[in-house]
Amino acid sequence: MSQWKQIQQLEIRLLEHVDYLYDDNFPMDIRQGLADWIESQDWDTAANDEPMAAVMFTNLLSQLERLCSHEQNFLQRHNLKIINQQLQVKYKASPALMARVISTCLREERRILSSACMQEQGPLEKSLQDSVAFERQKNMDNRVVIIRSSVQMMDQSVKFIEDMQDDFDFRYKTLQSRDPVERNSDLMKQEVTRLQEMLNRLDFKRKEILSKMNDVIKEIDDLMTSQLNPELLAWKRRQQITSIGGPLLTGLDQLQNWFTLTAQSLFQVKRQLDKLGELILKVTYESDPIPLQRPQMEEQVKYLIYHLIKSSFVVEKQPCMPTHPQKPLIIKTGVQFTTKVRLLVKLPEVDYQLKVKTTFDKDLPPGRVNRQFFILTNNTKAMDIEDSSNGCLSVEFRHLQLKEKKYINGTKGNEGLLSVTEELHSLSFEACFTVQGLTIDLETCSLPLVVISNVSQLPGGWASVMWYNLLTDEPRNLAFFGNPPRATWNQLSEVLSWQFSTLAGRGLNKEQLSMLGEKLLGQQASFGDCHVSWSKFSKENIPGKPFSFWMWLDSILELIKKHLLPVWNDNYIMGFVSKEMERALLKDREPGTFLLRFSESHLGGITFTWVEHNDNGEVKFNSVEPYTKNRLSALPFADIIRDYKVISDGVVPENPLKFLYPNLPKDEAFARHYNSHPSKVYPYIPSTLIPISELRSNSSTTLPPCQSPEPPMTPGEFDMLNQQICFDIDTMSSPYSD
Repeated sequence: MSQWKQIQQLEIRLLEHVDYLYDDNFPMDIRQGLADWIESQDWDTAANDEPMAAVMFTNLLSQLERLCSHEQNFLQRHNLKIINQQLQVKYKASPALMARVISTCLREERRILSSACMQEQGPLEKSLQDSVAFERQKNMDNRVVIIRSSVQMMDQSVKFIEDMQDDFDFRYKTLQSRDPVERNSDLMKQEVTRLQEMLNRLDFKRKEILSKMNDVIKEIDDLMTSQLNPELLAWKRRQQITSIGGPLLTGLDQLQNWFTLTAQSLFQVKRQLDKLGELILKVTYESDPIPLQRPQMEEQVKYLIYHLIKSSFVVEKQPCMPTHPQKPLIIKTGVQFTTKVRLLVKLPEVDYQLKVKTTFDKDLPPGRVNRQFFILTNNTKAMDIEDSSNGCLSVEFRHLQLKEKKYINGTKGNEGLLSVTEELHSLSFEACFTVQGLTIDLETCSLPLVVISNVSQLPGGWASVMWYNLLTDEPRNLAFFGNPPRATWNQLSEVLSWQFSTLAGRGLNKEQLSMLGEKLLGQQASFGDCHVSWSKFSKENIPGKPFSFWMWLDSILELIKKHLLPVWNDNYIMGFVSKEMERALLKDREPGTFLLRFSESHLGGITFTWVEHNDNGEVKFNSVEPYTKNRLSALPFADIIRDYKVISDGVVPENPLKFLYPNLPKDEAFARHYNSHPSKVYPYIPSTLIPISELRSNSSTTLPPCQSPEPPMTPGEFDMLNQQICFDIDTMSSPYSD
């Protein structure tokens, strides 16, 4: 079943998350109409390969034209034509951007499908999907709209006061221009009385409008303090969780709408106060409320504008190398990385030549980091209106590079107590915002970064990024790894599952996570409340092994991503199972039943074990030497399962692998992943690589091993070996330990 068909069968709650994925950047009409074709393309590779992306972009437009030509519904055909035009405008200059958008959508779809298969959500995902979030946001929408409406109504009140004052001013000046002799007349006395009544009414209206303004200012202040700022902090926390594989980040456009409406209200109140300031230049009087109250209110409005604008300057996309889009916040020296900042306040009168300057490790105390870096490329760029429906003001830096500073003697910085991958850095962004006579210095910073100089440091760097963003919401705690906190297994296991759903398309189920918990923490009645230290997770070697738990797990992730993805996503790899559990599962199964698990002694290895029964009823288990990335580069894993052979005492039996545990026929499970072998043109004889194990038996051996030579042999090589091989009865090999 295609991925899109599986998506359509999800419950409403999850379909709402799918709905967030699709917008003008990648309309759902395309996803629906070209589902099979889209899923058959390698968008991940194209996202980092501009020529390949250009070809795929052309193919996508061709597919879209074909879909349009076959569409019978006139309205839908019209919509598809519009979409075709929009895609050409948006992605013609940068097809790799389109590939990244589609890759992200497909990956998030897989994560949503994976979460649907889980029996329960983890604590982090539950916290991000608060059941009252919708009501809270609805309340926020209503409150912002009410404030906006109140401010607009005050415009009418100010205009009314202005008209009333003009009328009073005219009558007053007219009265003054009269002959002094007439001033004691009854008519003049009536006019004075009328002017006094007008002045009293004007005073009442001035006090009334100032009271309303004061109430609105207090309401905006409370809105910002109790709702807007917490919503922004919640979005930043969600951004942290998304950066380590969590649910797709949404809500920034909604935040921008709230920020913009609030800013518009504040600026309008400021203009109203300015207007009141102009009015008292024409008419004022003793105990006039405007000069008494206006200065304080004006200062408060400026204060709110200042803090609103400053907090609206955010990092929309954290620094990330395009070569590793799923592992942001790790930067390799000399390699380009991208980042994007955005202003959440959208005002037509803003000076759009807003220049943003980036600085690396700004204002760090001396001795905080051992290595120092500088930005090698241009670090200043002007913000502009984004060419999208939201029209926000943003700037994306696409070609930043870091270079390490050298000291006078040519050496690098001193080695400290922290490793390279534990040393945290920061990228700062600065701009000067000017609007309506206000000048505001803007500054924001990225989440802490790990800087590496060699790709071999990438796994360790990613462990640091995960640990930081899992356990703290502090935006710039660069001393975090001086004393890193512990994580509960519930927290950590959820993030580990996200790594598999993000990189491999399918997360870990409850049983697999339990097996991992046992691997890391030993046998426990319950792992949920157990705490894991940073050192145990990433630095200490597994007992008896030359690598840490995270290095072992990360190597498995890479193996799945590069060589096992189809089989993994079909849920055919049991994966994390001990030898003891493996034998308990297989012992009562049909001969030839096998299961697939990851090696516990090799980094990035997968092995299979099958069960046999002797004539006397004795159960035998055979485990093949683990297949690593080097061996799987020569032969796909599904083909290994199909073609696997064993040489035993000079006899070549059939493939011993019959049923995938628990009882699924091998070919039924793997047939769609087998590679076909096209016939060669005469006079060549076709050849096939076949994986072979040599099983050397001895009457005293209870658990004969199976070892597969490397690389797999062609049929010709196999025949030669079969003719020449000599078996030494006295020679026996010890059982394989994995």
